[in-house]
Amino acid sequence: MKDFTLEDLKGYDGTDGKPAYVAFKGVVYEVTESAMWGAGDHEGMHQAGADLTAEHEDAPHDIYVTDFPEVGRLV
Repeated sequence: MKDFTLEDLKGYDGTDGKPAYVAFKGVVYEVTESAMWGAGDHEGMHQAGADLTAEHEDAPHDIYVTDFPEVGRLV
């Protein structure tokens, strides 16, 4: 597993052909293939390339991000 800083994570925002990664509770997940994350955007509310731990508190769903492949950890 790769270690990511917040600055590293910003480079994986799903735009311009880049993969889309998000962090949640210290784990980095790849959401590139998800139809819910087109071009790194989730429902117009969240952008890939970020730590979404705090934002998830307001999500209207369970913790589905953990269904995606883990690619590293946030350090």
